[in-house]
Amino acid sequence: MSLISIIKPNWEMPVNVSACCTTRGGGVSLKPFDGLNLAGHVGDDDQSVTMNRSLLKDQLSLPAEPRWLNQTHSTRVVTLEASRPFDTEVDAAITRDVDTIAVIMTADCLPILLSNRAGTEVAAVHAGWRGLADGIIEKTLDKMESNPEQLLTWIGPAISQQQFEVGDEVREIFVRNNVAAEARFIENRPGHWLCDLPGLASDILVQQGVGSVRSSGLCSFEDEAQFFSYRREKVTGRMASLIWINSTA
Repeated sequence: MSLISIIKPNWEMPVNVSACCTTRGGGVSLKPFDGLNLAGHVGDDDQSVTMNRSLLKDQLSLPAEPRWLNQTHSTRVVTLEASRPFDTEVDAAITRDVDTIAVIMTADCLPILLSNRAGTEVAAVHAGWRGLADGIIEKTLDKMESNPEQLLTWIGPAISQQQFEVGDEVREIFVRNNVAAEARFIENRPGHWLCDLPGLASDILVQQGVGSVRSSGLCSFEDEAQFFSYRREKVTGRMASLIWINSTA
């Protein structure tokens, strides 16, 4: 076990907002979950996941336990309130309460973090291709109180276009919703396309009027040493992307 390794968003976040994405670096899980697996639904030993979550909280000096979700590739969004029960069967979480940590887990899907410039509202979104096509970003923005122009957004490590092949049916869904999405697909063999998932998300955020959109540019599939990847390994762990408003800032 070693110190956990994290990635911080390349944005100018408000001074009272903290955000990060974990990697597989550190932790106690054994192969094929080796490292800092934070998901309890992937077949890893429960005690290892519990210890990894404890290491995360201790080493990052988190103000509370993250509000872990049971993601289902839906478009359901929850608003987290301090010390109140919440629906975990969702794929995005918003909070305006201090020291309440919104978190989502990924291993190729998009982790999207949002904060308003005032540092009074933040959100975390899990978006696979299905959730993205069904409108998880739009539904999250609809539930936020902030004007989109005042939002800062970061798209974290996810599968890159070079590694994400999809069929005609996936491309058709996106193009049917927005013909401009054609630009995010490259045909690599008959009936198959390389899909730029981060690019599609970025386009949606811009179209919705979000003021600042940044991307990590990191590929979860290509960097095996740093990231879990479901498409690469099938049985694997999950990274976590967290964001919260600090009461002590």
